[in-house]
Amino acid sequence: MKLILTNLFSGTNELLLFGVFGVVIILFLAVDLGLVHKGPKKISQKDALLQTIFWIFVSCIFGGLIYYFGGGSQDALEYFSAYVTEKALSVDNIFVILLILRYFKVKDEYYHDILFWGILGAIVFRAVFIFLGALLIGEFHWILYIFGVFLIYSGVKIFNEDEDMDIEPEKNILMKWAKKVLPISKEDKGGRFIFREKGKLWFTPLFLVILLIESTDLIFAVDSIPAAFAISQNEFVIYTSNIFAVMGLRAMFFLLANILDKFYLLQKGLSVVLVFIGVKMLLEWSLIQSAFQMVGIEHAHIPIIWSFIVIMSALTFSIVLSVIFPQQPEIVEPVETSKEEA
Repeated sequence: MKLILTNLFSGTNELLLFGVFGVVIILFLAVDLGLVHKGPKKISQKDALLQTIFWIFVSCIFGGLIYYFGGGSQDALEYFSAYVTEKALSVDNIFVILLILRYFKVKDEYYHDILFWGILGAIVFRAVFIFLGALLIGEFHWILYIFGVFLIYSGVKIFNEDEDMDIEPEKNILMKWAKKVLPISKEDKGGRFIFREKGKLWFTPLFLVILLIESTDLIFAVDSIPAAFAISQNEFVIYTSNIFAVMGLRAMFFLLANILDKFYLLQKGLSVVLVFIGVKMLLEWSLIQSAFQMVGIEHAHIPIIWSFIVIMSALTFSIVLSVIFPQQPEIVEPVETSKEEA
């Protein structure tokens, strides 16, 4: 058994391994939608906690399998580093999704189905992004250095970004197209996305919510996919770590939705991680290596174990500091009125 799995990880039957992984993910999705959640239902904090623990457990088990049957500690550390980074990036994604759902005044009991289909779309689009990225890197290795510069830019931008964020669906290109081309009803029809009435196909406002969530996920993928390639160039490690993080996104959403603002420094920790990963990627550039050699350093390289330690430390410290030094609520000064105005 171990020999078979070792061969799978070695690349001789990599396509089969991807197929097995796909079947497992589809099975979980089918069980989730078809058995666990039938019809609209509000997810409790307890259920969200149990599901979050479950997905973290499954993700860790998979990382253990990579270590035991696959490429050893190197691939396992790359998997966990990419997984933790994607998990942290998904917190920002959760915040935006929450703003979208509140903007459209979506009922709590519809959240699960919307997030389910949003995650399903993310699984497909992430696969396209990752394999397209791998293909481009295989042909043009210098793209990695562009990724590195972009990650440093993103990290600095996130660090200086205002925490308040406005959702403006009317400016979203996909939303503009949908409203112009598709017949949109004014009713949600009990949580349905599409329905037929008098022989005509209609789309509900909830369908527009899914489109908006999918488009924002693509934007977040622009950060997370280059970050994953900075950690590993193994497509299997990148895709599985990315999708396991995404699969746990829905449960984490219900768990963190009401307490997300308490971890206000997590954004700063995430920006440090992106800058670090970008610098790590640029260190491999031959021009920078030549500069280090001029000062007596033969090969400047950050081992994966140190990368994992830095990523975990930055995120952990940002969470701990957020709890120790909670954000003070803004004090609104009362507006004084003159006697004439009164």
